[in-house]
Amino acid sequence: MDAARLLGDYSRGDFFLTTAQRSILGTGVAAGITDSDERRLCERVAAALADEPSAIAVGVLPFATGAGSPARMVLPARARFAGPAHPAVAKAQRRTIGTPLRTTPVPTPEQHVRAVAEAVSALRERGLRKVVLARALDLDFGREVDPADILANLVKDNQRGYTFAAGLPDGKDLVGASPELLLSRKGNLVVSHPHAGSMPRSADPVTDMENGKALLASRKDHIEHTVLAEAVVEALRPFCTRLTAPTVPELVSTPTMWHLGTTITGELVDDDVTALRLAAALHPTPAICGTPTDSARELVTELEPFERGYYAGAVGWVDGAGDGEWAVSIRCAEVAQTSLRLYAGGGIVPESDPVAELEETSAKFATLQRAMGAPS
Repeated sequence: MDAARLLGDYSRGDFFLTTAQRSILGTGVAAGITDSDERRLCERVAAALADEPSAIAVGVLPFATGAGSPARMVLPARARFAGPAHPAVAKAQRRTIGTPLRTTPVPTPEQHVRAVAEAVSALRERGLRKVVLARALDLDFGREVDPADILANLVKDNQRGYTFAAGLPDGKDLVGASPELLLSRKGNLVVSHPHAGSMPRSADPVTDMENGKALLASRKDHIEHTVLAEAVVEALRPFCTRLTAPTVPELVSTPTMWHLGTTITGELVDDDVTALRLAAALHPTPAICGTPTDSARELVTELEPFERGYYAGAVGWVDGAGDGEWAVSIRCAEVAQTSLRLYAGGGIVPESDPVAELEETSAKFATLQRAMGAPS
């Protein structure tokens, strides 16, 4: 099966995921499982897959589970698989999205700068090491927007990482291209590739290389990344007999951003622990929430003027053997019938500069804006 054909067959409400290893399209619903308790969700999904050993379950975890944003998993009526989308889709024609009638920042840029300054003060006062603050852009089109068009452009633009679309419980679709692997499991091998620390890419090769070198030399970004890598190791430790994590992060690139990343590998103690269970245990990491988790999430709730929903959650799949792959749902948008909400966030540590943090979120919006026809 050709990945380009899978992409062409995707339509609103379906599940699609393409990575460097595979592409998956899930259509229809043989069984749907929605739950605000992630531990119970894992048990229900495992039971459903036990009855259908050849099936997979696909879906999304929200940033924070609750009645408004429950986790949703689907056993597709039909699941099809192919290899990676690239290089074949690189030659595909771009799809036209059109220009929105209105673009509304939530909060305003000035309000976000003030919120970051408040967060920096709160970190010191409350003893937090890091918090992640996000902002949104609301785009109103006045006509129907097809998530298939946005997805196709995102797949074309992003050769690496995890490009996805997933139907949500409220009828919207989550579409994005994430650089960050939350968790993969194959047999007893577990891999996580957390990202923290960012710098925008540049069309000028000299400036672009300088930005990458500046990120590698940035004390602030290394502090932010160390907090994340340590937290992922500690979260995986109870499940693994052996964990390996390099002490120095690597430089990772997307078409719009440089990141610091660390590949963490482990061997499972218990083969019954599924990829979904591991993803739920890891989520939310300091990459999208902060640390300590509960205090950081409380501060996020205080300072962000919106509910994150499925932004900064996770999207992925699990099969009957417990294998699967989950990406952090960032660089994404929630697509309604005639509107979109784009999200972007940044990690705040005591050394953060509020204006620089605003600029970082602006650069991260570029992944979706580029897919919608904005200049690269």
